[in-house]
Amino acid sequence: MLPALILILAATLYRISYALAGSPGDWTNFSPVAAILLCSAAYLPRKAVLLVALGPLVVADLFLNAHYHAPLIDTGILARYFCFAVILLLGFIVRTQHQYKVLSLFLSTIAGSCFFYLFTNTQSWIALPEYTKTAQGWWQAMTVGLPGYPSTLFFFRNTVLSDLFFTALFLAAQAIPVNSRARIPGVGSPRIRQKT
Repeated sequence: MLPALILILAATLYRISYALAGSPGDWTNFSPVAAILLCSAAYLPRKAVLLVALGPLVVADLFLNAHYHAPLIDTGILARYFCFAVILLLGFIVRTQHQYKVLSLFLSTIAGSCFFYLFTNTQSWIALPEYTKTAQGWWQAMTVGLPGYPSTLFFFRNTVLSDLFFTALFLAAQAIPVNSRARIPGVGSPRIRQKT
């Protein structure tokens, strides 16, 4: 669990560093948040999930909103947090899988990415006056987005790639054995009684 916790803190610092670096356009939506929530719900102790996974998310969001001079709560933020709640739920479902757990995790990663893309872009289509409230306007929100910005398909691509990358990184961190000390025969292990 320790490597995973270190990874969660590093990913939070990554989000803040990205903003401080001027938010490079090629890395837009390349974020560890969804993968952290999904994997935390799937692998970490239940009591730690909300504190460990959601704590850094909320702290980073407060910092980022202040940095970008954005309101603390708006419909976009509420839509994202609803998506994150659904992704957490997917993680708890994966937790119950014992056979093909890794496959279930990666399928849930892709499902979470698709849900986030569909839900948040539909919310933008509803909320932003620049989109016409027609099927054509919704299709614009799902594909090219607004003029002057990268296409929403570009954002979707980065979301899927980052979710898969950070999920794989989390699994790799979980696989790292953590030994607090070298195992020496007779030290730190129960003594074996010899038969007489």
